Amino acid sequence: MSRRIAILGGAGGIGRALVAALTEAGDDVVVLDLPASIERHRPTTRTIDIDVLSEEAINTAARELADHWPAVDGYVHLAGYNPSIHSVADTPTDYFDNIVSGNLRGAFLSAKAIMPLMSDGGSVVMIASGLGRYIRPGFASYASAKAGLMALANTLALEYAPKVRVNTVAPGFVDTAFSHGGTGISDETAEIEVDLAKYVSVIPLARVAEPEDIVGPIRFLLGPESAYMTGQVLWVNGGAYMP
Repeated sequence: MSRRIAILGGAGGIGRALVAALTEAGDDVVVLDLPASIERHRPTTRTIDIDVLSEEAINTAARELADHWPAVDGYVHLAGYNPSIHSVADTPTDYFDNIVSGNLRGAFLSAKAIMPLMSDGGSVVMIASGLGRYIRPGFASYASAKAGLMALANTLALEYAPKVRVNTVAPGFVDTAFSHGGTGISDETAEIEVDLAKYVSVIPLARVAEPEDIVGPIRFLLGPESAYMTGQVLWVNGGAYMP
């Protein structure tokens, strides 16, 4: 039976790889993303415009999703961005506010709107970041938001159990448009601020992640093989962080 899976951020680098894998497996997928992202990458599945900075836009998208499907079997929250790196001392307040709003407040509002649409036995996967626990200098805004996202996911896991499972995937660095300014909020050509050679030198698996490396864990958490998992975090980082 085809599952109904909504992917918020499905036009991004990881999102496109996930959409391809799910549709190839026979799932019915809806991509929710910024109009600019949808226009740039043209998903082959149904799309719904959304902007996680706008509560009105989120609620409108959720109503359109509810009109399209009687219930949602799987929901993946992939939206997130961090266009530049700043020390705490050099972080402008409006930058911190924007990053927390886009990465945490948007996830909160989206969950409020979409969780009531979930089917019995449904699965939700939040995409956080290893930076939420494996703290590195220069990422205070983003790391704080992603740490909050993990706490939000675990709270949802408790509040919606046993009807819906909620888990988190926390990737390390993945070389996508996210690292070049962000999908939908930039022209995706910015220079990567991370020193990749230095980064790879401390990765036991000795390479940067590709989108497909993150797709597998997401599909696992969406599927029946993880039916007894909720409130968990899968760390996908090539061995750089081993909690």
